[in-house]
Amino acid sequence: MPEAGNWCQIESDPGVFTQLIKAFGTKGVQVEELWTIDGGIFENLKPVHGLIFLFKYVQDNAPPKPVVTDDRINKIYFAKQVINNACATQAIISILLNCTHPDVDLGPELTQLKDFSMCFDPQMRGLTLSNSNTIRTAHNSMVQLPLFEADPDAFSKDEDAYHFIGYMAIDGRVYELDGLREGPIDHGEVTTHEDWLDAVRPVIMERINAYTEGEIHFSLMAVVSDRKMIYERQIDDLLEASQLIPMDNDYVENEIRNLKMLIELEDEKMAKYQDDMVRRRHNYLPFIITLLKILAEEKKLMRVYQKAKERASKKGAKKMKV
Repeated sequence: MPEAGNWCQIESDPGVFTQLIKAFGTKGVQVEELWTIDGGIFENLKPVHGLIFLFKYVQDNAPPKPVVTDDRINKIYFAKQVINNACATQAIISILLNCTHPDVDLGPELTQLKDFSMCFDPQMRGLTLSNSNTIRTAHNSMVQLPLFEADPDAFSKDEDAYHFIGYMAIDGRVYELDGLREGPIDHGEVTTHEDWLDAVRPVIMERINAYTEGEIHFSLMAVVSDRKMIYERQIDDLLEASQLIPMDNDYVENEIRNLKMLIELEDEKMAKYQDDMVRRRHNYLPFIITLLKILAEEKKLMRVYQKAKERASKKGAKKMKV
């Protein structure tokens, strides 16, 4: 377990981020993983409040676009990252605290954080966020329980580092919210007839294309309204509309049936997220030790070990061929 003042690394997983949002006390929002950013991918997810992008961090002092330093910084909630491993939480909080959509209920903790620190500069906002026991506890509760304590000195300084940032539209412009920068990065205006998601797509693609060919360590997630809430609302709207205007009963029943099926799928997904979280937090070490002892007593341990070693060798050989 992490020490009280430390922040752990958390994985890029929609279930983890959705549970993290709930741990903050925020309602009406969840996170969905995106496998592509081609046109149409967002249609079934709207409204999309923001995007969280994970990429391999490369030291680059020059921002891709102008950094906001004017009075907009007083209206955009931007916090500097002042502590290691906090970028995942900062990315999601930056989106939530700048979101004005009625579906999103920040809850008392994030509302208090925003009200208290909005008048601060980005550095002080970062310090305020990092010193919140509630937010740090929520963040660290998402970490997967390690089987063994790792020696931090054993890791190479050349080991790849990864970083989370956020993208969202604020007052008709697309901003990149990266806590390692001095301020929000302005990627330009969203035209009147343009969806902000169409405007941000080339920005993300440009960032991906800047890496060497074959680099695949990217992850993109969408911060969207609670899907179950959306489907329940659609059922209510459909029933209300059917009372006001003549509608085919078979059509209404079929649509409601489909929406209820989607609600069941959402319930199953959230239950899986909860199960996955329990598994992350469970200590499997006693089970593993007992299993190894039983295999050793039955003279099967070395045979299992040799088979595992052979499988690992075959996988390694296949990778070399590719």
